[in-house]
Amino acid sequence: MLRTTGKLSAALFLCLAAILLAGARSEVDEQLLAKGRVFPNIGPGLRAIRHGPDGKYYLLASPAVGVAVFDSSGKQLSVIDAPPGEPAADKTGQPAMGFGEDCDVDPKGDVYVADRRSNLVNLFSPDGKPVRSFKVNAPTSLVALPEGEVAVTSAMQTHLITVYGPNGRVVREFGNPESLSDREDLNRYLSMGRLASDSQGRVYYGYTYMPEPLVRQYDRFGYAGLDFQFTGLDAYPEAQVTRKAIVEMEKEEKRKGPISLRQILTAFGVDPVNGDVWMALHNTLIHFDKEANRRSEYQIYTPKGARLEANTILVEEERLLIGADPLGVYEFRRPDRVH
Repeated sequence: MLRTTGKLSAALFLCLAAILLAGARSEVDEQLLAKGRVFPNIGPGLRAIRHGPDGKYYLLASPAVGVAVFDSSGKQLSVIDAPPGEPAADKTGQPAMGFGEDCDVDPKGDVYVADRRSNLVNLFSPDGKPVRSFKVNAPTSLVALPEGEVAVTSAMQTHLITVYGPNGRVVREFGNPESLSDREDLNRYLSMGRLASDSQGRVYYGYTYMPEPLVRQYDRFGYAGLDFQFTGLDAYPEAQVTRKAIVEMEKEEKRKGPISLRQILTAFGVDPVNGDVWMALHNTLIHFDKEANRRSEYQIYTPKGARLEANTILVEEERLLIGADPLGVYEFRRPDRVH
């Protein structure tokens, strides 16, 4: 817990930020209603949505489901790495997932799963059979790269992104924590994030707690490219409050408890073809073009008008699939497409 002083606590600052941000955006944003819910049996524990090269969809829900595999029409086919008592895609006795944080599918159809609780990255063949695992300390996100490589992020590593080769050994590391504080542990916390990629093998790192929402693009070898950052006027209330919370924490030199901040960037997705980025700040959806120019901003809702607090986004040619825990996955038309 944050120590209470004569000033507002960091926790109270964050609560006020949510109120200010909602009020600031409610008058200017266009509402975007979902067309409907898809994959209706997936909801609580939803962590990731991926689209395989064969048209199949892979939905990770932890800890109750595993990686559920669906065909292009939305029919469930199997479950990879299911918990005990659940129908699994294979009968090999593979240990059940501890807690799957993220998954991805490579061009061959192999499935990678980041298991934070078991400190493993697990690889499965297209038919769901375990191929190999390698150790990673508390992996939180991953993306498959060309030539059998996989990029992984973990709050326990020095660099933001570590790339492992087909043999599970580290081949390179890149990305340094942002310097927003004099406390190294706070800088590392503020720099935690998730990964996405595009068809050119570029890696995108989305910072979960940065005051001004940020997605940074790298090529697969670690050279930084564009920054997609939301710095509009209506982003300032939450950014200012988060920065004040950082100042409060810096004053707490003897603080031993865990750092806890409200998420800013809750999800993002990348158009695999043109490199556009879609960024979610809870139920606010922001579209950037491939040159990192902000194009539009929306408030997203279910067909019945419930706020959709996004935690995963899959960008497709004509639609967006946006998921929330526990509401599930909803289909939205691409508002940037002319119909």
